[in-house]
Amino acid sequence: MRITILGEEVLRQKAKPVENIDDDFRAMLDEMYKLMKDTNGIGLAGPQIDDSRRFFIIEVEDGIRRVFINPQIMEMSKETCPYEEGCLSIPGEYEEIIRPEKVKIQALDENGKSFVLEADGILARAVQHENDHLDGILYIDRGDEKFREKIIKKFELRAIRHAEKKAAKEAKAKRIAAKIAAAKQKANS
Repeated sequence: MRITILGEEVLRQKAKPVENIDDDFRAMLDEMYKLMKDTNGIGLAGPQIDDSRRFFIIEVEDGIRRVFINPQIMEMSKETCPYEEGCLSIPGEYEEIIRPEKVKIQALDENGKSFVLEADGILARAVQHENDHLDGILYIDRGDEKFREKIIKKFELRAIRHAEKKAAKEAKAKRIAAKIAAAKQKANS
């Protein structure tokens, strides 16, 4: 399991509902949680692990792991507040984003049980940030346009370099496979 990076298509897609909450799904949630903790994150959404389904995990300063499956934001406060945000899919970049101070959300937990959560502070911000991922929205879409353009250009170049390296590795693997096949054919004749 790995974290997807800005430029990967899955981050801009609207995620589909989770249909099955079974042991395999829960095991994937455990692996996702470990990845989030290992990368010092406080939240991680399905699209960020290349899974285009509607779910995310959050653990803020209270130390409680929260799983949100097929979440729906029911209410947001009119009061807003600015706060610097970052994202594991846009590593090393931070921007002040204005969001509603409070949020009310309904979702299923990892056992398929419905719950409603009223949140404020960092938990409300994390819920909104991760829920945005499920609609293909990134925090840079809610901030300063110049910052957004700069980040997109930077990560597009990174994605191009990554694709070029991947293509070079694949070409090298094909050349090696062809040499092995030729050597086998020569040995058999």
